[in-house]
Amino acid sequence: EVNRLLKDARTLAVANGNGTLDETQKQANQTQLNSILSSIDRVAANTSFGSKKLLNGSAGTQSAILKGNAVSNINFGGNFGGQAIGANSDVDINIDTIAEQATVTSTVTYATGATAVNAGQFSLNGVNFTVGSGSTRDSLLAQINSKASETGVSAAVDGSGAFVFTSSDYGSKAKVNLVDGSGLLVTGGGALTDSGADVQADVTVDGRTVSDIVGNGLTVRDGDGNSFTLTAGGNVAGANAGVGRVTIGATSFQIGANAGQTASLSLGSFSSTSLGFTTTNSNINGGDVSAALAQIDTAISSVANARGQIGSFMKNTLESNVRSLGIARENLAATESSIREIDVAEEMTNYTKLQILQQSGLSMLSQANSGPQAVLSLLRG
Repeated sequence: EVNRLLKDARTLAVANGNGTLDETQKQANQTQLNSILSSIDRVAANTSFGSKKLLNGSAGTQSAILKGNAVSNINFGGNFGGQAIGANSDVDINIDTIAEQATVTSTVTYATGATAVNAGQFSLNGVNFTVGSGSTRDSLLAQINSKASETGVSAAVDGSGAFVFTSSDYGSKAKVNLVDGSGLLVTGGGALTDSGADVQADVTVDGRTVSDIVGNGLTVRDGDGNSFTLTAGGNVAGANAGVGRVTIGATSFQIGANAGQTASLSLGSFSSTSLGFTTTNSNINGGDVSAALAQIDTAISSVANARGQIGSFMKNTLESNVRSLGIARENLAATESSIREIDVAEEMTNYTKLQILQQSGLSMLSQANSGPQAVLSLLRG
């Protein structure tokens, strides 16, 4: 249900990013988004099995951000480095390689904002631009930035008068692809392209360090499904201690008949604040819609990851264990049967043998008794 609500929230954010809506419609969408976040908090607070709360953090490991200027989202489960997290611990990171945006610099320069630009056409990340006669450098710059939500690229002018195109996203999936056949931005016409780079970091939790984790843009995710997302300010090479705090906890299941035969599943908190929503990044009415979309996508990824962990635990641990226990029960019953119950075939064979011996003995006794009777019969005759 939380996942469905987040998808509805994303639809609202996309709608508010379009210029066709008036302020009343945008405010209505903002009100609906606020209601969605309240519903997520309600689901997280009230979902329970009996009286056991499941999604408010009491059934599993909780993660908290300590340095909001460095990390925008943090989500840790019960395991790290292939082992259970054994104690409450700070999260320390050391960024080996910072995440980079894609950047392209035009080879054509314009001296001032009022410098005339020739008419022509070019495309930026597949979005076509038509420049009319009488355009200036500043009007061209404004035209490019007016479609930043479509291209995913913003532009600025450097000190030499060249256009610098920068992707809004970080990482290897961020692209700037400029194709200019009119020579407005590329000398003589041509194409310029660049891709960003993903972050790579070492993460330390509970005294264990997992090294060289390659992220996706600004988001780092390890093999245990733990993740955190850096802010642009936190995307700096070097060590940054105590960016977050992990408080351990898990729901334990007895999966065998003996002590120590247990398995645990960590269910974190799924409130809106735990998913990383703040007043700023959930404002889609006059706010930064791109920030809201990025946060909603991060929250959807966190929820989807948690659903995958729950499903994997149910299928590969609980259901598999039920099948194993069924086989063990069958084998135990067979073992008890071989000890406590008789072998019917063997006992029937022995019974038949004893019957034959008894009948044979009676027959021989009868014959032995008939001999003296015959002699007496002759004497009487």
